[in-house]
Amino acid sequence: MAADNDAKNAAEKLLGKGKEAVGKITNNDELVAEGRADQAKSSVKQAGEDVKDAIKGD
Repeated sequence: MAADNDAKNAAEKLLGKGKEAVGKITNNDELVAEGRADQAKSSVKQAGEDVKDAIKGD
């Protein structure tokens, strides 16, 4: 299950990077902020997964 969550988190981070890039190209500050927020959310989720894995000993 951890690998599945890792993949979802990576996809969410990639989507956030895409939103940020499109926002920069189109001068859309709101989209840039949304992309950065998606990336931050993904990083927090991944950190939680890493903690769970460390506790389980994976």
